[in-house]
Amino acid sequence: MSSTRILTFGCRLNAFESEVMRCHAADAGLENTIIVNSCAVTAEAERQVRQAIRRARREDPGARIVVTGCSAQIDPATYAAMDEVDRVVGNEEKLQAGIWAALGAPDAPRISVNDIMNVRETAPHLISGFEGRARAFVEIQQGCDHRCTFCIIPFGRGNNRSVPIGVIVEQVRRLVDEGYAEIVLTGVDITDYGRDLPGTPTLGEMIRRLLSLVPDLARLRLSSVDPAEIDAALFALIADEPRLMPHFHISVQSGDDTILKRMKRRHSRADIERFVDRVRGLRPDAAFGADIIAGFPTETDDAFANSLSLVGDCGLTWLHVFPYSERPGTPAARMPQLPGDVRKARAAELRAAGAAEVRRFLDGRIGATEAVLMEKASEGRTPHFAQVRLDAGGEAAAPGAIVAARIVARDNDVLIAQKAA
Repeated sequence: MSSTRILTFGCRLNAFESEVMRCHAADAGLENTIIVNSCAVTAEAERQVRQAIRRARREDPGARIVVTGCSAQIDPATYAAMDEVDRVVGNEEKLQAGIWAALGAPDAPRISVNDIMNVRETAPHLISGFEGRARAFVEIQQGCDHRCTFCIIPFGRGNNRSVPIGVIVEQVRRLVDEGYAEIVLTGVDITDYGRDLPGTPTLGEMIRRLLSLVPDLARLRLSSVDPAEIDAALFALIADEPRLMPHFHISVQSGDDTILKRMKRRHSRADIERFVDRVRGLRPDAAFGADIIAGFPTETDDAFANSLSLVGDCGLTWLHVFPYSERPGTPAARMPQLPGDVRKARAAELRAAGAAEVRRFLDGRIGATEAVLMEKASEGRTPHFAQVRLDAGGEAAAPGAIVAARIVARDNDVLIAQKAA
């Protein structure tokens, strides 16, 4: 019986890959092993990874600790130098069953990390479920062909590599057969999907085929979209496909055109506004989240004000706000930097603006009947990803079930609902 514990940091793609590793570890019969699946998106993320490694060693002195993920891929020597770490495994290697089967061999190398930029394909990995989750994540692509000046992730993930449509369909069908009602399509840059595949299918074309071939899938959600890459087929699905959830998380990063250019983003503020307006024209109830960086190098008060105003102008909810974090080796790290306290203060303002938009959006749902995907006995999420708590008077619903619930009130950022008759 395997006794492997996995500590997952960062994105939904890491969550998917942790389940792949869980399967490999179980097949290999690993005992007393802790796998740390790291994130490198910010210096704070890496600090939390190192802290977790030290805590894991204190709590379980006899365990084998293996560090993998983006931070380990980018800087394997730092982790190999930690006394608490036994092995360092790269982002490609961590998905190979043989790595885990050979983990306990006396001659196994301390560092197994290749040059991720040389990887050209994404091997298929099929899993049957997600430990402790009501929804499942499915990887549809890896890597990124773009080089935003602040981002280190392409050096941890490599270039864009798409999963063939047939593999995605097989994976989703397997998860649906296991009882999952909601699937989240995830990757590093999912709107770049298909450019490397025969026939260059777009993201929208792939989703249309997926929904056709897996008719029993109740809900499909996108992890994040780049407003520079939305294809016509995806807009058509937004308009016509109720199984595609009306919550779109946008890779915004800034609401100021000068900063967007210095970030080397491919969209402008107007592009974000046009995307939001077009989606709302097709799906009036759509909700939008966003990634926004606070305190990017050279960001003036006026530039920050443009990011802040974008939150209200577009009604952006459920923000992921990051105080800018220098990543060694990126162009932005060589630009004039803002003080850390300025970055933190601006991040707090953005979060407060986003919280206000969340409350405004939630108030607008009071009185509606929502299809709630239950995550716990009395808690779940609407199609818009709003958190719902069923009042105590109703019968409990099993996690993973979709129940009809009438929204009766808001408690801070949680909707209160009663099961519909």
